Amino acid sequence: MLSTRFPRIPGDVGNAYTWPFPVKYKVVEGAEPERIMGTSPDPALLQRFVDAAKELESFGVGAITTSCGFLAPFQKQIAAAVTIPVVTSALMAAPLVYRMTGSSRPVGILTERAPYLTEAHFNGVGWSSKDINVAVHGMPEDAYFPSVFIGNKPEADIDQLEADVRQLALTAIRKTPDMGALIFECVNFVPWTRMVYEIINLPVFHVVNAAEMAVSGSFRRSYQQTWWRGPQP
Repeated sequence: MLSTRFPRIPGDVGNAYTWPFPVKYKVVEGAEPERIMGTSPDPALLQRFVDAAKELESFGVGAITTSCGFLAPFQKQIAAAVTIPVVTSALMAAPLVYRMTGSSRPVGILTERAPYLTEAHFNGVGWSSKDINVAVHGMPEDAYFPSVFIGNKPEADIDQLEADVRQLALTAIRKTPDMGALIFECVNFVPWTRMVYEIINLPVFHVVNAAEMAVSGSFRRSYQQTWWRGPQP
């Protein structure tokens, strides 16, 4: 978790009610939003995130995720430091989503600040925009949403946040009408997933369902196989 004070509403990774399983949080001291939101996260924070991941693994967690998609450049180092799955960013899903939708339509990416999202973030999670057609859509400079989450405000107008996400979704589908699916880079968009889906009528992917997939890989489900064997003695 970044070191933040803004509201963590249901759907946000920082709200435990978001998850269908127990979660454990570790706040990385000094990881304020302004040190993460840029062309790359502050490299001085890398070891702190690595140490946090190791600590969480020592507690017995089954997978690790983060509270900001802009941590993508740290993916390789954090994942290499532990033996459990690590999902630093929903951007990791882009290659899978691109191929699931036929590799002929662009994948839309929603972010708060589009100019900050660079090739370095894509490369950090193992792909390039030279190989995967993506269309990045961000909010206007004067939007309310970034002033809360990047500005790290302790209170927020939920209706205004929703209005900003709605406008972003409408802008994305208008500018990229041929996209095959949408990815939220920003974890703070997740509470409005249903609304965005109803606007664009396309699959929507984000860090919560990416993390759920990582956890499911560690969940040893037992399948009953007696149905085809017939009566057992």
